[in-house]
Amino acid sequence: MEVASVMRVSKMTVYRLVHSGHLLAIHVGRAFRVPEQAVHECLRESYPGVEAGGERPSDGA
Repeated sequence: MEVASVMRVSKMTVYRLVHSGHLLAIHVGRAFRVPEQAVHECLRESYPGVEAGGERPSDGA
């Protein structure tokens, strides 16, 4: 999985998230490996009111 494309951000943004600690990554040699679960968790934390399908839950109105 390509993290930047899943998150719809640039590679540089992914590097910034990793270095700031907002996105869990494993350093392997000169590369980073980001677990799929870490990507989903980061997105959930960034957009707390949005569900997996990209829709906001209805407020019953």
